[in-house]
Amino acid sequence: MIVLGRIADPYSIQGWVKVHAFGDDPISWRSMPQWWLCADPDAPDSAWQPYKLRGCKAHGKGIVAAFVGVADRTASEGLVGLYIGAPREALPETGLDEYYWADLVGLKVENVAGTPLGTVSGLLSTGAHDVLQVVEGDHERLIPFVGAYVLDVDLAEKRIRVDWEVDW
Repeated sequence: MIVLGRIADPYSIQGWVKVHAFGDDPISWRSMPQWWLCADPDAPDSAWQPYKLRGCKAHGKGIVAAFVGVADRTASEGLVGLYIGAPREALPETGLDEYYWADLVGLKVENVAGTPLGTVSGLLSTGAHDVLQVVEGDHERLIPFVGAYVLDVDLAEKRIRVDWEVDW
């Protein structure tokens, strides 16, 4: 299961919820007829419960969504804090130079000189841009996931090449 975001708050009296998306373009998720919800993002796939999507729309800088069977604010309050996920095959295709966070975790990171910097252990959303958490032993590097620093992502080779020095 690929974790896409988390339900942040109820929205309206008609059962809608505000969604905190982990990554860009969450409005593309409306192409999926159902989403899967779970309290634990690391739970086995069998623990995720499918919810048929009733609606999904942009709201400010994020999105709001509604599910079949969640008809009022009280019902939507029960969903707050749940993670949103989907099996890989259900996800919308990514565009050129777009990646799901789950595709980046575990990739090796090296700089332009070919020096290994570690492995992507996770990503952080800072609002301005996402940041790669790169771990090498007990050392962690935070590398902005922007074109100025990330030169190449090669999913087939499981490698990210960055313009980043070892001592930064």
